[in-house]
Amino acid sequence: MSPATLYPLAGAALFAVGVYGLLARRHLLHKVIAANFLGSGVFLILIGLGKRATGLTPDPVPQAMVLTGIVVTVALTALALALIKRYYSATGLTTFEPLDESEDER
Repeated sequence: MSPATLYPLAGAALFAVGVYGLLARRHLLHKVIAANFLGSGVFLILIGLGKRATGLTPDPVPQAMVLTGIVVTVALTALALALIKRYYSATGLTTFEPLDESEDER
């Protein structure tokens, strides 16, 4: 199996694990980790697409997109962790529980 097909397959598997984690887990930290899995899966797919380009050198555009995406992912992860910490300080909960309608009226 060539790397041009291995990277997108591994990326699709990571993406699927991330989607499952976002939908099945209630803990907020687990959701942040699942979102990072989603991003890593997309990055692997983009690297695989860049490797499929004809010629001796891979396409630099997907590589630049992945590098930019890594920087954005690190920043968003830091923001999400800060928001989770603030949410925990305010509510004492580590899961997101929507308020009941009866609690909204108080």
